[in-house]
Amino acid sequence: MKKSALLLLLALPALFYACGVSRQIGEAKALGDCKYVIVSADSMLVAGYDVREFKSIRRIEDINPLKYPRLAAGLLARNIPFGTRINLQITNPTLKLAALNQLEYRVLLAGKELANGFINQRIEVPAAGGKTVIPVHLKTNAYELVTDPATRDAFTSLMRNLSGDKSSTPTKVTIKIKPTIDMFNKAVNYPGYINIEQELTSNMLVGGN
Repeated sequence: MKKSALLLLLALPALFYACGVSRQIGEAKALGDCKYVIVSADSMLVAGYDVREFKSIRRIEDINPLKYPRLAAGLLARNIPFGTRINLQITNPTLKLAALNQLEYRVLLAGKELANGFINQRIEVPAAGGKTVIPVHLKTNAYELVTDPATRDAFTSLMRNLSGDKSSTPTKVTIKIKPTIDMFNKAVNYPGYINIEQELTSNMLVGGN
């Protein structure tokens, strides 16, 4: 009897850990059933300039290099820093808690990767319609996006939408997210990516201002 009790006691940590892993898998799986929408953006800079300064620009070629010398210098140096923060709202329609401990993300524009990164913090989305907003930081060298004919128009459209230009056409972006779970003290990736496709508009990104 004592031996059985001892074996059960020794097995408890493994059982608790297995339950913990199972719980994490369930929480990560619930994320795949959540709804995602970009609700706003802020901290929008290109070559150190506020994107709203380019509100009237229709083409990259129209930018006056004398007025924006850092942008002109960036073109010569093939380094145009671009950054913004997109706020992604997650809505959980399921009856289970959706959660993760770490999140890898990739953001694509016109099929080309715009930025990637990690969110290293616990994120929870309550069940039954609960909502959580997470910040997705975009930081990249936009030189190739500006000079590549396949992405130039899409990037110009993105800048116009971020600037609040209401005459701009919507910009389609794809956000690919991959949650991770802790398994045997190792970070294990969720199988595949959760893909979020959305058209961004000036109203959506600047709150209609």
